[in-house]
Amino acid sequence: MCPSYPEIACQHSLCAIDNNAGSFNYLDADGMTRSFTVLHRWARTLALLLLSGALVAQVNDARFTPSDTYSINQNFFKMPSGRTIGSTAGFAISPDGSSIWVFDRCGANNCVGSDLDPVMQFDMDGDHLISFGANMFIRPHGLHVDRQGNVWLTDGEGPDGRDPRRDGKGHQVFKFSSSGELLLKLGKPGIAGTGLDVFNQPSAVYVAPNGDIFVGDGHGGQSNARIMKFDAQGNFIKTWGERGNGPGEFAVPHALAMDSLGRLFVGDRGNNRIQIFNVEGNFIAEWPQFGRPSGVYIDDNDMLYVTDSSSTPSNNPGYAEGIRIASAHDGKVITFIDDPDADGTQEGVFADADGNVYGSLTGGMALRKYELP
Repeated sequence: MCPSYPEIACQHSLCAIDNNAGSFNYLDADGMTRSFTVLHRWARTLALLLLSGALVAQVNDARFTPSDTYSINQNFFKMPSGRTIGSTAGFAISPDGSSIWVFDRCGANNCVGSDLDPVMQFDMDGDHLISFGANMFIRPHGLHVDRQGNVWLTDGEGPDGRDPRRDGKGHQVFKFSSSGELLLKLGKPGIAGTGLDVFNQPSAVYVAPNGDIFVGDGHGGQSNARIMKFDAQGNFIKTWGERGNGPGEFAVPHALAMDSLGRLFVGDRGNNRIQIFNVEGNFIAEWPQFGRPSGVYIDDNDMLYVTDSSSTPSNNPGYAEGIRIASAHDGKVITFIDDPDADGTQEGVFADADGNVYGSLTGGMALRKYELP
């Protein structure tokens, strides 16, 4: 909050104002931070008038104005008997729109010591179909279903030097058939590194129409911060990116998606932006208007759905947690679905052919269906 005006958030605040001069910042309708210094005895009055216009613009801005179009169905998914949902980042719809895949952390915050299957398939009525993957993962994270219906998964942690149950697992990418048959593994089990045949906390995986595999390798801290590209057989092609906040650099490459033009969208969560690349890794653009992207989904009409699970006044002033919807062509946000749970940490997202939106939570440990009237 602004120390001079506690009723106004700092990103829209008048700060360091005295009787003769004023300087203030505000977030304009284009998402840019504007700064002014007014050398005048009436600085506060003038600044407040300017600020009021900025606040009105924000109220009418779809990035910040929650939509009342959707109702939340918290009970759509019928879990197997006795099974509760755990922390869930991996959440996807099959390309033909016939089923939904969930990759949860075994009813808890990880799968260490659990005999539960973290991979679950549901039909479009929310009924459970199959489960698999018990005793294979440490911290389930990324989930993608390719055009052939294969299920791709990332295990985002590995051994910690303390718990032997973690040994020999983690830091890998897996490909399964839709029936649960293991078809391919990338990375070395339990081995983290910066080489071309290993990962360090892989967060996301995406398979392009030609079969090329993209991996968002890293989850902050001392892990990696890069995109890795492989061919359909898992042979290394190239990598790009390093830790940083410039174009082509990453803090947390947390989510991946691709539009109809073949552009790769990377949810660079730690840098509060989406970065867009061509398939060779050449930087195209960055979009900061989606908060801190945890989940990114693009449908067949190139509508872009982005979850923000972690924006706060300190790490991303002006943005609230929830789901923002835009066209992947221009990035203009048209809908914001506010997260009603202050501790929800919504990460996974997709939409069905009827326009209903689905979200999965990590901290809140829940699955949601946002239903249209």
